[in-house]
Amino acid sequence: MSRVVAAAVYSAGKKVTDIKIEEGSCWASVPEHFVWIGVEEPNAEMLTVLQTQFHLHELAIEDALEKHSRPKLETFGDALFIVTYSPVRQNGKLEFVETHIFAGKGYVITARNGHSASYAHVRQRCEARPLLLEHGEDFVLYALLDFVTENYQPVTEVIHAEIEVLEQSVLSEVLSENDIKNLHNLRRDLLRLRRYVAPMVEIGEELQKLSFPFIDENMRPYFRDVEIHVNRQMEDLANLRDIASQTIEIGVLLESSRQSIVQRKFAAWAAILAFPTAIAGIYGMNFQNMPELAWHYGYYAVLSVIAVGCTGLFASFKRSGWL
Repeated sequence: MSRVVAAAVYSAGKKVTDIKIEEGSCWASVPEHFVWIGVEEPNAEMLTVLQTQFHLHELAIEDALEKHSRPKLETFGDALFIVTYSPVRQNGKLEFVETHIFAGKGYVITARNGHSASYAHVRQRCEARPLLLEHGEDFVLYALLDFVTENYQPVTEVIHAEIEVLEQSVLSEVLSENDIKNLHNLRRDLLRLRRYVAPMVEIGEELQKLSFPFIDENMRPYFRDVEIHVNRQMEDLANLRDIASQTIEIGVLLESSRQSIVQRKFAAWAAILAFPTAIAGIYGMNFQNMPELAWHYGYYAVLSVIAVGCTGLFASFKRSGWL
């Protein structure tokens, strides 16, 4: 359901007053003031109101009504349109919440489509830093992108912890079918995270190059900071993906080693049992003229030969590590 989460006017690093979105254009045109509006699940009617108030480009509105496959940044005149994704992981299921950011001279608008970490925390943090908030729209834009980037960290840490548990268990016991499925799902989640976080590098680079009336050159290091954080996230995701892949490979190698040991034991026992079987098979043939059939101690001699032969084979296999 569409709703306005927050709408306020800011000036000189301080909040002036809360407003209705219909009042946005009036306040945005006041010098040294800017409007910050946050909406959730906006429908076409609400986006039309925002378009009328802030003269948003029709292509940006059209994009906001569509689902995208990855983050992106587009420019429409002196205005920006940014698509971002925040990861949400509950009960082992990873989902991504799409947020659209409209930014221009005198306004910053966030339109969130789904339930993710509330952007109210960003607003509170910005209001607690009046000297930086005094920069205006560009600082709010940085704070929003930095918040989106931070949302990846706790999800990555949870996945890291789960991979470590599986990595420890693979060394002590056989991986079950569920463990292998979990590892595969974790590796797939890491690939999905990388797919959504990677374009944020390009967005950070573009914001450092773009020349807009509402972006101060002194704020470019802050956008570089976003790029640095994203690059670190990329490295962490790549390392975790390698660990997950290596855990699966180690599990397969250890299982193959365990099977090899079992097969060698079977082969050793088969060789030991084959010795008396061969002797018994020979003397079990129905021929009259066979040596030692009439010998009084023949039976005991054959049993002794079998015992000595089996014992010798057992000792030999034991020394070689097959038993």
